[in-house]
Amino acid sequence: MEGNNQSKPIEFYMIGLSSNPELQPIFFGLFFVIYIAALLGNSLITTIIANDSRLHTPMYFFLINLSVLDICCTTAAIPMVFQILLSTEKTIPFSECIIQLCIFTSALSTELMLLTVMGYDRYVAICIPLHYSTIMSRKNCILMAATVWIIGISNSFMHTGLILRLKFCQRNVIDHFFCEIPSLLNVACSDTFINNVVVIIADIFNCMVCFLLIVISYIYIISAILRIRSADKKKKAFSTCASHLTVVSLYFGGAIYTYVRSAFSKNAEADKAMSAVYAFVSPVLNPVIYSLRNKEVINAVKKLLGRNVIPKR
Repeated sequence: MEGNNQSKPIEFYMIGLSSNPELQPIFFGLFFVIYIAALLGNSLITTIIANDSRLHTPMYFFLINLSVLDICCTTAAIPMVFQILLSTEKTIPFSECIIQLCIFTSALSTELMLLTVMGYDRYVAICIPLHYSTIMSRKNCILMAATVWIIGISNSFMHTGLILRLKFCQRNVIDHFFCEIPSLLNVACSDTFINNVVVIIADIFNCMVCFLLIVISYIYIISAILRIRSADKKKKAFSTCASHLTVVSLYFGGAIYTYVRSAFSKNAEADKAMSAVYAFVSPVLNPVIYSLRNKEVINAVKKLLGRNVIPKR
């Protein structure tokens, strides 16, 4: 088997979601709606927060970062899905696959760490509110956001570099609908032991350690909320945390299952289903989760539109 130094270009044949041609238009329409909804929803959240000074707080600063990452996730993955659905050959050049992989992995790993930082923000706000303005100062928020972006991008470059050292055959069949680390390792023609070890180590940090930190934060948060005497304040605190916990469940559940399990066993259909959750479903739901349950965002939408388009309840 020849490697990356062969004269003919390497291509990946993507099986996609289904080989039935009658289903292709349905899938195209579905992913088109998902992509537009993700772009519009996250762009709207970013615009609302940027234009309303009342939302210039640490929580909404991190929410802007989350929206940008959601746009990156869907933009990295869905155009390749369109290419597969519209193409008769369903082949992707090696270079395009690597670029898409690098962008998507950067966004995914950064988002996992950002959700951890958002959990820490909720912990400080509820458990030590008197020191909130000092701990979550503008400078510290920018520093935390920059740190998770740098670590996430560095993590992606590390995985991409390790994949580039592998050998692939001229034509490789990938049972997926976009390029992801587990699916590429499955079709490599050379030993992937080092890659699998690095994937496990990185996922222990990106997924399990971050998830553990969030769990610890919420143990303290729930304990503090239960001590609040006011029922209204208790309800408001739970409502604020519920949005974050919902997003955490979607992202960490899918990422841990796909990346950690893939190092030990192969299940292409399950991988595709879980990948769709954190790559497509979550970016669409995040704006809904954070807006419909948040009166501050709803009021900012009313202010932005200049008229009362959302009836009061």
